[in-house]
Amino acid sequence: MSWSIPAIAFCFIGCSDNLPKEDDQTSPSLQTDAVTLSIDASERFQRIDNFGASDAWACQFVGSWPDEKRNAIADLLFSTDTVSSGQPEGIGLSLWRFNIGAGSAQQGEQSGIRDEWRRAESFLEEDGSYNWQRQAGQVWFLKAAQERGVNKFLAFPNSPPVHLTKNGKAFASDAKPNLAPDRYNAYADFLADVIQGVERTQGISFGYISPVNEPQWDWSDGGQEGTPFMNEDIAGIVKALNTSLERRSLKTKIDIAEAGKINYLYEAADKPNRGNQIKAFFDSSSSYYVGDLSHMGKAVSAHSYFTTSPFDQAVAERKKLAAKVASVPGLEFWMSEYCILGDNAGEMDGNKRNLGIDPAIYLARVIHNDLAIANATAWQWWLAVSPYDYKDGLVYIDKDKADGAYYESKMLWALGNYSRFIRPGAVRVDAKLAGSKAEANTLLASSYIDTERNQLITVAVNAGIEPVKIKLAATGATITSIRPYVTAAEEDLKPGDIVSSDSDIILSPRSVTTLVATLQ
Repeated sequence: MSWSIPAIAFCFIGCSDNLPKEDDQTSPSLQTDAVTLSIDASERFQRIDNFGASDAWACQFVGSWPDEKRNAIADLLFSTDTVSSGQPEGIGLSLWRFNIGAGSAQQGEQSGIRDEWRRAESFLEEDGSYNWQRQAGQVWFLKAAQERGVNKFLAFPNSPPVHLTKNGKAFASDAKPNLAPDRYNAYADFLADVIQGVERTQGISFGYISPVNEPQWDWSDGGQEGTPFMNEDIAGIVKALNTSLERRSLKTKIDIAEAGKINYLYEAADKPNRGNQIKAFFDSSSSYYVGDLSHMGKAVSAHSYFTTSPFDQAVAERKKLAAKVASVPGLEFWMSEYCILGDNAGEMDGNKRNLGIDPAIYLARVIHNDLAIANATAWQWWLAVSPYDYKDGLVYIDKDKADGAYYESKMLWALGNYSRFIRPGAVRVDAKLAGSKAEANTLLASSYIDTERNQLITVAVNAGIEPVKIKLAATGATITSIRPYVTAAEEDLKPGDIVSSDSDIILSPRSVTTLVATLQ
């Protein structure tokens, strides 16, 4: 996927929340009444599987940067260690997305993809052999993630290999699928070969394979690798892939279908043959039903683009999605890709790099809605490392293939408020705000119980320009102490003092705060 889709011009119609920004000059004053967060640990919802990000596209180069810099970037993304002050060293991602390239990099200028950084190598050579030395920079990050404790890996192509596509390119012609049906089996074998080859040569197992990416878009502009697919195509590819995985006795699960917007999962919308994907793939009466395949994953995936503003509309769409997912027994929802795109109803412009707190607050609100309203069991960011002038990166770099500076963003640390503390296996529990500040959408909070670590994790987002007092009131669990970790204009997951369970906790203006409560 890309945040740059020139064929799509999207804006929201409706009222903006008109949320304040960090440069607003209003003088804050502490409210006298505390907001109570009532947590019922006995009322449980989804079990969290992972928080992740992808290696597209910069990791192919940054993975070959000087050791000190590439290791520092890997620490920021994957580390769960802390420095002497108790400050987290990194955001502890628990899943890493590996882009299986289609070979546009080998084609060079002839690929038709203008930006060299958006081309990708392929393990598959023109003669049908495999070169496992390809994608070396990305493989370095795979190993770096594994060394820092990541044990969940997902592989995703944006396009079939150029040797299999209809036009010999890694992007489509005339907005039509760039893979003929008689090559579904060859494409499936390629994906299974890559999974098996990386496991054999690197010792890394891909738990998940996502064979198509944003099939609703046309992908005909040469901006990056990509191809559209109809639901019929996706079902055919998935069936072929299931056979290939079985033949090799691989344990990898298939992730379907990386929809370009969440509403394509529950309605036809403007893509009648590419929408309604929950019904298409998980309703046994559908011609495209694949829900009973042995390698089909337990989740359906989509991207949160173009559905995050205005706030009330974002909530309404996620309620519809949650209801549709719940109609299929055992099905889960993965939010598998997001960065800040578009105008977002005037709330946050996706253009221009901004390392500050404003986009971080916007991002935290999106994550909250995806977890607390849509019941997402996984939440995954797009470009972990970006050289671009957009709000698309966690870590930013100079656009230099050999070396350069890197820059931490507040979006990195805002995601870290979730990913660093809500570990795989944690379960979201009921959490309700009450108080004068609770009725406005400027204050959001969600809670998660982690029985393995004996913790209750709460992430609170204060989008306002005033500090807020908050008090936790838990039933179904006994809190002994609480430690806050704050991301704000001047803090990056800064640890606060440990306080007692009945203490008022101050949420700084324009901040994301994780409250780690120890349970009795």
